[in-house]
Amino acid sequence: MTLDPVHVDGIADLAGRVTKQVDETDQSALADRAFEEFLDPLYRDGRVVLEPIGEHRRRKVPIADIALTESPFPTQHGLDAGTINPTTFNNGLVIDVSQAAMAAVPTSIELHRGRTIVMTVHSNDTTLNLSEDWLGIDRGYGRRRILHAPRVDRYEQTVVHALALYRAESEHALDNAAIVDDLLILDGPLYPTGLLKWVERDPQLKRLIIEETEFTGVIQNYLELVETFIERNIPLVGFVKNSASKAITRELRNVLSTPWVNDEGLFRRVLTRRDDRGERLTDCLTFTGWFRSRVGTDGVLSSDELAISYDRQFDDEAYEVSFCIVYDPRDDLVYRIEAPYAFTQESELRNQLTTQLLAEIARERGPPLAVAKADELASIDRQGKQTLRQRIEHEFNTEQQRSYNDKRWGPVADMEF
Repeated sequence: MTLDPVHVDGIADLAGRVTKQVDETDQSALADRAFEEFLDPLYRDGRVVLEPIGEHRRRKVPIADIALTESPFPTQHGLDAGTINPTTFNNGLVIDVSQAAMAAVPTSIELHRGRTIVMTVHSNDTTLNLSEDWLGIDRGYGRRRILHAPRVDRYEQTVVHALALYRAESEHALDNAAIVDDLLILDGPLYPTGLLKWVERDPQLKRLIIEETEFTGVIQNYLELVETFIERNIPLVGFVKNSASKAITRELRNVLSTPWVNDEGLFRRVLTRRDDRGERLTDCLTFTGWFRSRVGTDGVLSSDELAISYDRQFDDEAYEVSFCIVYDPRDDLVYRIEAPYAFTQESELRNQLTTQLLAEIARERGPPLAVAKADELASIDRQGKQTLRQRIEHEFNTEQQRSYNDKRWGPVADMEF
């Protein structure tokens, strides 16, 4: 049964009552103060956890002008991984399947055909041993393997999803690193943020990262990837389309009454330009300078909190996360660009990366073309997910575990983990 107009009006009235308590002008002024006074640098317990690289200020560039700028990097490669999302079966198995792909600009059909496919399986059957070595597929253009996820009493779906996604992505990136000549852009963060969040989420999940080789191997892959590109002097960046980080706003609450749900909300306020009537101006991209970050998950790999056995080839600061924030007013969207500090500590390369990403956002009205291509190659659409699940049901000689929501709503919308 749908809502009657009288119900809609009543709900809208409630929203109006809330709106009267929220002063947009005050929030904008508070955001300006937070940016100007507390991020240069940001402290925690007397220790710097966020600091600007170079001059600390907001910038803007006309969209029409930057879109015509020649790319500082003649070729670009993008990399992404997609999954079918965790699925529980009646025989007690919980599985996820991920495929990773790399795209090139200009296009490379041979490269685009390549895939790295990982299936992760969780089972409480102690006699089951499913892990195996890599197997070839598609005449050598792809490779695949099964990983047996460490047993847990809860978070089974979270564990199989993270292991499949990050193993496929990191393995495909390392396997194809030598192909990249100028710039590699990961679709998402520089490091496996989904895993690093476990450190503060639950002791059992944190233990998995530190003690289980399946997960320590994933972390080591990303560290090795950074080292590979530092050695080759080819920049590596991460393009984050949807950042849920609350690390900066959480720290700011120690000194300010911050109303923003997350960091994205703060930077949207900081970077939005309005005319005298309060209308949003859409002629320019606005962006921050670069920050060197050890706040939230950015600081996990640079602290002693996650001690894994890995001999780093460079000083710890080379691996640190640095980032800048770009705001596109045309769609009211905030993007976060990440790179190892090894690449952003020098102003010339830092400016080249900024120019490249701004030009791409202006032209594509969204992620860089190489990332969009990789996303298209790696993504598994809803029909593909359903087909894979049905094939797995057949191979398992069992059925997917279903709930009343499947009957009520049909195929349940895929969840984010």
